[in-house]
Amino acid sequence: MTAVIGTHDLGKAIREERKAQGLTQEQLAGLTGVGVRFVGELEAGKDSCQLGRALQVAAALGLSLSVRSRQETAR
Repeated sequence: MTAVIGTHDLGKAIREERKAQGLTQEQLAGLTGVGVRFVGELEAGKDSCQLGRALQVAAALGLSLSVRSRQETAR
């Protein structure tokens, strides 16, 4: 499991999975209903990317995100 601490980590995970599935940014944008520019900015870790759209892209790639408290992570 990849720890996502910030937007750059999320972007890296999205990019790695997209490439592993053999998809271009254009193909991923078409599958998820977002623009190519958004996919590029998401993969670059742009801070202003919209969370809902980012989650939509992650879900299309079969990625899931979970939220845990710091206490749970320390265990």
